[in-house]
Amino acid sequence: MTPPTATWAEGRVAFITGATSGFGKAFAERIVKAGGRVIATGRREDRLKALADAAPEGRCLTRVMDIRDPASILASLADLPEAFAPIDILFNNAGLALGLGKAHEADLADWDTMIATNVTGLAHVTRAVLPGMVARNRGHLINMSSVAASYPYPGGNIYGATKAFVRQFSLNLRCDLLGTAVKVTSIEPGMAETEFSEVRFKQDGAAAAKVYADMQPMTADDIVDVVESVLRLPAHINVNTLEVMPVAQAFGPFAVARGG
Repeated sequence: MTPPTATWAEGRVAFITGATSGFGKAFAERIVKAGGRVIATGRREDRLKALADAAPEGRCLTRVMDIRDPASILASLADLPEAFAPIDILFNNAGLALGLGKAHEADLADWDTMIATNVTGLAHVTRAVLPGMVARNRGHLINMSSVAASYPYPGGNIYGATKAFVRQFSLNLRCDLLGTAVKVTSIEPGMAETEFSEVRFKQDGAAAAKVYADMQPMTADDIVDVVESVLRLPAHINVNTLEVMPVAQAFGPFAVARGG
C-alpha cells in the first residue's frame, strides 16, 4: 500500500460511527494524520476524549452517540461548527456480533441488538448525512459489511443477515445516487483482530483468543489501508463492493449431515 500522505484527506471531513475502537478508531487516526477533520462518535466518552486529545487542535470533534437511538444520531449532527459541517466521508463502522448460538437457541435480545445497531442504526445515520452530500454533490459513503454477508457459517444467523443488508443497501444506494458525484462502497472484511470477538463472546478473552490462534489475521490498520486506497481513487471511479481476507483464511466445503 502507498504510505499515507497529506493529499488524499486534506480538506475533507469524515463522520465516523464506532470511533472508539477497531476500524473506526484506526480510520479516525489516519484521516487526522493525513490532514483531514473527523467527527468521531461512539458511546464511550473516555475513549472519544483520548482520541481528541491525541489529535492536532481543531481536527477532531467528538460526539457521544448511541447509534440505536435516532434522537442521539440527530443530536450528534446538530449545530456542527462550520469547519465540520460539510461531511464528505461517512464511515458507517459501528456494528457488532453477539454470540454463536444456533438460531433455535439464540438469545433474542442479542438478535435485537445486532439488528438495531447493524441495520437500523446504520440506515438512520445514512439518511441523516446523505442529503447534505447530495446537495453539495460530493461525498463517499463507506459501509462496513463483512464476508459473512456472502458466506454463511454456523451461528452466524442474524449477524450474517445484517451484513447482507449492509451490502445490498450499499448497492441500492448507488442506484438512487446515479447522476450525482456521491460514491458508495461496501467494505467486506474477513478475519481481523480487533475487539470484535471479545464483544461477540461477551468479554471472554480466552474464547476470543482462540479465533485468531495459530494464524495471522488482518489488523485494523490493514483494513484502513484498504479504505484509504478506495478514497484515493479518481472522482469518476466507484468501487461497489470490496471483499478482503487474510491469506490464512479461505472457504470451507459444503456441510453434509450423514447418517440421519
